[in-house]
Amino acid sequence: MNLLTKPIEKKLRENSAAQDGSKSFNAVVKYFDPTGAGQWYLSELDENDIGFGVCDLGMGFAELGSVSLDELKSLKGAFGLGIERDLSFDSNKYSLQDILKKLEKGERY
Repeated sequence: MNLLTKPIEKKLRENSAAQDGSKSFNAVVKYFDPTGAGQWYLSELDENDIGFGVCDLGMGFAELGSVSLDELKSLKGAFGLGIERDLSFDSNKYSLQDILKKLEKGERY
């Protein structure tokens, strides 16, 4: 699966370029492990393909952080399945803080 479409990549990079340390952007894309509990909601992607957003490895401790897109692409779960992009996720609808609150309650988008 293609983890980055052109429109998603454009928005993520625009957000990263506009970031001055004081801005909070909504999640643009959600990635997930189809055979596990890991999920990542990204709002930014820098020139080194490092994304920023909510990182949740499914252990009850979701947090804001950075993740390498190359590492996500290389991850293989059960049956050799890789990380996938959630095609039904509503881009730019949810703030990272709202996502964190929902995950803390054990809920998902």
